[in-house]
Amino acid sequence: MANDLGTDGLENQVKGGAKEVGGKIRNAVGGLTGDTSEQLKGKANEMEGKAQRKVGEGESKIDRNT
Repeated sequence: MANDLGTDGLENQVKGGAKEVGGKIRNAVGGLTGDTSEQLKGKANEMEGKAQRKVGEGESKIDRNT
């Protein structure tokens, strides 16, 4: 089970980081085009990605301590 957490943790860190970067890009594009809806969606994606990345970090930390 601990090995699964380590794998899941790394996967969540990578996917979360990618989602976070994608959200930042979407937010920036929305700012450049003046589309506040896109900015909000980008911010939401960014926060979702950050949360997923943090979950992955926690899973990896648990795996290292078991």
